Amino acid sequence: MTDIDTRSLLYRSGLLTPAEAQALTANALKSCDDGELYLQFIASESFGFDDGRLKTADYSRDAGFGLRGVSGEMTGFAHANEISAAAIARAGETLKLLNPAQGQPAPAPRNSNRHLYTEASPLDAVPFEAKVKLLESIDAAARARDPRVAQVSASLSASWSVVEIVRADGFVAHDVRPLVRLNVSIVAEQNGRRETGSFGIGGRRLYDDLFAPETWNRAIDEALAQALVNLESVAAPAGEMTVLLGPGWPGVLLHEAVGHGLEGDFNRKGTSAFSGRIGERVAAPGVTVVDDGTLLGVNGQGRRGSLSIDDEGTPTQENVLIEDGILKGYIHDRLNARLMGVAPTGNGRRENFAHAPMPRMTNTFMRAGNDDPAELLSRVKNGIFAKSFGGGQVDITSGKFVFSCT
Repeated sequence: MTDIDTRSLLYRSGLLTPAEAQALTANALKSCDDGELYLQFIASESFGFDDGRLKTADYSRDAGFGLRGVSGEMTGFAHANEISAAAIARAGETLKLLNPAQGQPAPAPRNSNRHLYTEASPLDAVPFEAKVKLLESIDAAARARDPRVAQVSASLSASWSVVEIVRADGFVAHDVRPLVRLNVSIVAEQNGRRETGSFGIGGRRLYDDLFAPETWNRAIDEALAQALVNLESVAAPAGEMTVLLGPGWPGVLLHEAVGHGLEGDFNRKGTSAFSGRIGERVAAPGVTVVDDGTLLGVNGQGRRGSLSIDDEGTPTQENVLIEDGILKGYIHDRLNARLMGVAPTGNGRRENFAHAPMPRMTNTFMRAGNDDPAELLSRVKNGIFAKSFGGGQVDITSGKFVFSCT
């Protein structure tokens, strides 16, 4: 798939041409404030190696469209897993149920030629046998690391998505998005006790670096170290105490406890603990929280949360949400930005073509400060150092959250 015209996966003779897509979109959205036709082709694969053998090997491909119309605060949305002029025309009929817009149509996103990742498909770049061999090697190497290793699970997955956003005003944006991931999970056993450790790595790139021995050996080392530490773990003491977070995965606390509360839809509706607090102090001095969809990772390729454009065609950008403890803004899609009187931030995200966009995070993190980590640790006389976090959840209205430390 790497040498073909990617638009040919969306437009096919006798089904839909770019000109037909433009005309159908213009007709369907002529009475709307905003909206778009979202076309998508996606191919994905996943391999699961467990109990010393390949347990799963899945491949899928899908294509479809989502047609959205926005009038005031009302949204009409229709989708189908068939990309054709006839299907889009039928979807356009549902948007006639919206009340006609009263104001001027929202302006189109700005054009961007930025490409944060390759357009090549990771699915075709490596033979099937090599993918299985990688998982076999990980399994064998992990079991040889330590006699306490009782079980090893490894998975490799990738997707390749081609999207095009077509607007009634003539705006068209196209993006090709690769995504790969390697996960390693190890169960260690000692004196009848079993504990698990896991590690994952990936991003918007090809498989190349995941197949490098230094990469997958690091994944084994991290997962094993976590499992062995957990074998020595004791129950956490009850009560309030100081918690010092390490870099990396503890950032999931920031993602859940802060990031979701800064998403524009919750704040427009007044259901977030951060609603109406722009300009107020919401964190300690020195705390700066950023959402940045332009971050680059390995070999200059995009991080997992990076996008050249969001799912409404808006170029992603760096958004400073909290600066030195002061709340500066929220993350927005086009709908919530328009209703709140601010500019979109490039955070309109969709699960796929069958879902309307909503404001969601890209890469959210806290910027490094000037404090020395050793000095911070020396301040904690009685507390917990959390090196890695697992899952968690948050109530964005109250701001209360709970997480598991791994």
